[in-house]
Amino acid sequence: MNYLTAFGLFLGRVALCTIFILAGVGKFLNYDGTAQYMASKGMTMIPIFLVLAALVEICGGLSLLLGLRARMGATLLFLFLIPVTIIFHDFWNLTGPDKQAQMIEFLKNLGIFGGLLYVMSIGPGPWSIDAYAGHEKLS
Repeated sequence: MNYLTAFGLFLGRVALCTIFILAGVGKFLNYDGTAQYMASKGMTMIPIFLVLAALVEICGGLSLLLGLRARMGATLLFLFLIPVTIIFHDFWNLTGPDKQAQMIEFLKNLGIFGGLLYVMSIGPGPWSIDAYAGHEKLS
């Protein structure tokens, strides 16, 4: 694999993980606001789901960043993002500017799904702990 491809895969992982790490940390830093937003969407057991969501985002994001069990991290984030997208970006239930805003968020998540599928399919690339540890076969 050439350096440009390796660098591109690394930068792709950095770009992809950033939203998850920042969102996870943000949930802890704005715990009450996040809990209120979750309640407005009809969620129950908020203290458990909020902490679990933040931990999934942080751990999955770090997995991508470091390339440490990156396929597993990408799969975890992919599965996590399915209910999040359906529950929190339900543009089909809204009207006016709220509908447009949530449709954009929904489509953003579809793009993130695409990035996660890339990592799940081809792995983190050579600039990763997985590659250095021999967990990934590089072509």
